[in-house]
Amino acid sequence: MAFALSSMHVTSSAFDNHQAIPDKHTAEHEDVSPALAWQGAPEGTKGFAVICHDPDAPLVKEGTYGFVHWVLYNLPGDLNELSENTSLGTVGANDFGKQGYGGPMPPEGHGQHLYYFWVLALDHQTSLPEGLTLAELLREVEPNLLGMNRLVGTYQRN
Repeated sequence: MAFALSSMHVTSSAFDNHQAIPDKHTAEHEDVSPALAWQGAPEGTKGFAVICHDPDAPLVKEGTYGFVHWVLYNLPGDLNELSENTSLGTVGANDFGKQGYGGPMPPEGHGQHLYYFWVLALDHQTSLPEGLTLAELLREVEPNLLGMNRLVGTYQRN
């Protein structure tokens, strides 16, 4: 599916759309994932995946751009929220070279970056192995993508 933006609505109790991500959720501080919630998933949704990506990061790597902060998948289709610092789902690899959530930390002096927290609705429940990169995850789920939408947060290093 080439275009999958849907009417699904993604929110967080930690920050509003296009507003600052609290320090607690950054790699400079506690580095815990923010709570996320979504509603209006497309009919037939049986699973979800979540991605956090910084398109403003000056990084080109293996045919992609920006910086991947979080890859989370194998989430059940009846789920509509993740608590802060969630242990749900299966974690993939981030561009810090680790698995799980790695919060915002743009280069010093680089100004404000945008962080896209994408929720992907899938037509089946996945059971993918731990440690997939964003590219690997997207190759697996793209044929089963029903829709997606995002919440955008901002962060700038002090």
